[in-house]
Amino acid sequence: MLVGFFTPTALRPTVVAMRQILPRAVVLLGSWAIGLLVAAWVVPGVSLSVSGFTVAAVVFSVAQAILSLLILKLPHGYASLLLGGTGLALTLVALSLASVLTHGLTIRGIASWVAATVVVWLVTTVGAISLPELFARDEARSN
Repeated sequence: MLVGFFTPTALRPTVVAMRQILPRAVVLLGSWAIGLLVAAWVVPGVSLSVSGFTVAAVVFSVAQAILSLLILKLPHGYASLLLGGTGLALTLVALSLASVLTHGLTIRGIASWVAATVVVWLVTTVGAISLPELFARDEARSN
């Protein structure tokens, strides 16, 4: 009975899902990385090293993936209300963890924490909204 489970047609939804998840993960990681670099460049009191940059990008990606799955299980009305606030809170948590786990990310002062959180969240949000559109256009051109 399990033979039918492993047919190519049974694996097709998994391949399709991976084709959608992987580009989104890359987009989120890339937009988080850009946001972190912009915050270090624009916000006074924020300094960044290679190790801080790497850990922050990884921490954010993992946290984003986990919390996104939890939010998607909520009813649609509640999920849409929580997305903005959750994104800001998630960015703050990821920045905090990256700051604690490495000596490569340093944020001094409450104003710098607030500004860095907003800048990184804003860049990540813009990237998460606009970059999939670029992938969709490229995919449409190649077909």
